[in-house]
Amino acid sequence: MNALTHYETPLLQTPFHPRTAAANRMHSWGPWAGYASVLTYEDLAMEHSAIRNAATVYDLCPMVKYRIEGPEAVDYLNRLTVRNVAKLTPGGVHYTVWCDDAGHLIDDGTLFRLSPDRFRLCCQERHLPWLLDSAQGFEVAISEETEEVAALSLQGPTSATVLAAAGFDVSALKPFRMTRFAFAGGELMVSRTGFTGDLGYELWTTPDLALPLWDHLFAAGALHGLRPIGSDALNMARLEAGFIITGYDFTPAPQCVREDRLRTPVEMGLGWLIDWEKGHFTGRRALKAHRPQWAFVGMEIDGNIEAGGAILYHDQKTEAGVITGACWSPVLKKSIALAQVRVQHAAGGNLWAEIYALRELHYAKLMMRARVVDRPFFAPDRRRATPPARF
Repeated sequence: MNALTHYETPLLQTPFHPRTAAANRMHSWGPWAGYASVLTYEDLAMEHSAIRNAATVYDLCPMVKYRIEGPEAVDYLNRLTVRNVAKLTPGGVHYTVWCDDAGHLIDDGTLFRLSPDRFRLCCQERHLPWLLDSAQGFEVAISEETEEVAALSLQGPTSATVLAAAGFDVSALKPFRMTRFAFAGGELMVSRTGFTGDLGYELWTTPDLALPLWDHLFAAGALHGLRPIGSDALNMARLEAGFIITGYDFTPAPQCVREDRLRTPVEMGLGWLIDWEKGHFTGRRALKAHRPQWAFVGMEIDGNIEAGGAILYHDQKTEAGVITGACWSPVLKKSIALAQVRVQHAAGGNLWAEIYALRELHYAKLMMRARVVDRPFFAPDRRRATPPARF
């Protein structure tokens, strides 16, 4: 990196950029963690359809990655996060969150146990100072390795078939487990993880093997509908799966300016992650004493207008919450949403979404019925089937 100031520094390019830029016919880019990330390559509807009917690749390189290793790595991670890391065996992955001392949510992410004393933590935001401060007193080494890892998400019902055609047999790989293969003089790690709620995998290698991996996958996937997707299509899929995104569905505690924007894991529907029996972790005492004021719910909205950002009202009069993410689901043929609501409205009943729909340069105010429903909205059996069926 040169000494340019932040406003003169262009967005970084991932190791896959020569391929993603060539495929990005819409020239649609957005920033993600300081990198240029594709929003839509060519056609949003086709990209979403490929997630549910074929196979897709998504460039994961901008996702922030930390290497955590040492003889006390398990103890450290048990202190940092809410889940019991001792239960995560080598070769396993789990979803987790971590809080500040007041029990407010800092971020969520996936924790990979690469060996007994070595882990990789993947998340949305950068937290190195917090991770280092939390390591005081533990024999553990922590470093960011975002630029040292090239990662692709391979998702969709034909994803296992594409991997098999590429010479990577993942038929025995169970959800939230990983395996390794030799590839092009190096190594490829494959984890059965993803952000679509469908059958899928994430591929991890070194930056020098990024382009060979891309080309190898697309040669193998030519007859199986493989195509690249951008963040817009992935966002639709994660909404159907009922997954949350830091910075969209909740504001990380260190970034909250307003006290009433702070949320706990319980208020974000993540209380099931907390292991109260494992011993102390950051925020445990505060969470024990906390009385939730908010709930995080899935919703179906009448009509076919996307309800993102809509304010929710009880009886069309009293503010009850806000929709944090929404889309028209092509799979379900419904308008779906994720929302923060006051706890007294978590069961639903007489809730309405105030939506502003653009109608020939003018916005029309719509009050549409909003019903609380279970998440996930879409959960095909193939996402967990082992071995995965051929499609």
